Amino acid sequence: MRFVAIAIVLSFPVVDLAATARLARYTDVSIWAWLAGGLVAGVVLLFSERLAFRARTVAAMHGEASMLRGMLDSGRKVIAGLLFLLPGVVSDLLGLGLLMLPINVGRGFGSASALRAGGGAIDADWRRVE
Repeated sequence: MRFVAIAIVLSFPVVDLAATARLARYTDVSIWAWLAGGLVAGVVLLFSERLAFRARTVAAMHGEASMLRGMLDSGRKVIAGLLFLLPGVVSDLLGLGLLMLPINVGRGFGSASALRAGGGAIDADWRRVE
């Protein structure tokens, strides 16, 4: 069973390069352009995520953002960047699919600073009974 898993993992880059060569021949675009495009996208994504991860970590330490949301989003983008670095179109499509997952969209869970600013408070009328 171990050897089957190793064979699958090692055969993926070969199958991915074969699919890229076929796509390059079908679209009349050089295979090097497909490979370089994925490489550049992966490097840019990883570099920008490195900077964004620092900002998210600092925000989580100050209580302005949820740490779990930041880690989930950063992990998703790092895995997608690594998939872009792998040579081939299939791994690039997997990376794009991972980036398009609807994770961490919309409003967050709320934070302490939002509650202090009145963003999460309930507005109501009140009166004191003596």
